[in-house]
Amino acid sequence: MREIVIDTETTGLDSANDRIVEVGCVELLNHIPTGRRLQIYINPGRRMSAEAAAVHGLTDQFLADKPLFAQVVEDLLAFIGDAPLIAHNAEFDFAFINAELGRLGLKPIPGHRMIDSLMLARRKHPAGPNSLDALCNRYAIDSSRRTLHGALLDSELLAEVYVELLGGRQASLVLADEFETSNAELPGGRLEVGPRPEPRLFRVTAEEMAAHRERLALFKAEAIWLGYLDEAAAAAA
Repeated sequence: MREIVIDTETTGLDSANDRIVEVGCVELLNHIPTGRRLQIYINPGRRMSAEAAAVHGLTDQFLADKPLFAQVVEDLLAFIGDAPLIAHNAEFDFAFINAELGRLGLKPIPGHRMIDSLMLARRKHPAGPNSLDALCNRYAIDSSRRTLHGALLDSELLAEVYVELLGGRQASLVLADEFETSNAELPGGRLEVGPRPEPRLFRVTAEEMAAHRERLALFKAEAIWLGYLDEAAAAAA
């Protein structure tokens, strides 16, 4: 399943009047980052609030020569496609993205595509804290680069946090060499999984069977293991 972790930085907190200045996206396939990322800086067409600049460090001067949202919206929509979108406090990001789409007369992204990692964290850790920094600390994810907020960096960190919220890194327990040799990468970052290896058969010797029966003799005659021994003996005959 393809999913997109997404984050935005803005000129302020009011989606009706403030604007997006950065979008960062990370693609996941079956909860594993594919390496495909998207980062877009956007000229908001208005002044940056001092409070917002203190959070993400993006200035009016830096954004002055960046494209308008209307000039990058096709790239953004093409990248996210119809995949579910994962964001931390997702209502905030969705409100800003849909406000930008609405200004261009485009359809909003429906709410059923929204996965709020903050809500997932609150269910799993009701005592909190559940900020992105706190969750990185909880799961020993290195967030030392996060001296300021940044949409792409936050998406990369959230992708790791999201996997942990789903139950941990089981998907990555396969050894890297084995994964690389048993899977082939296809266009678009998709992975074709190789054939499952044949199961290994374990042969039990007659001496081992005799030792096992001797051990079971210590139990009552109705021990369920005796039935399995009889079945094994019949199969070997």
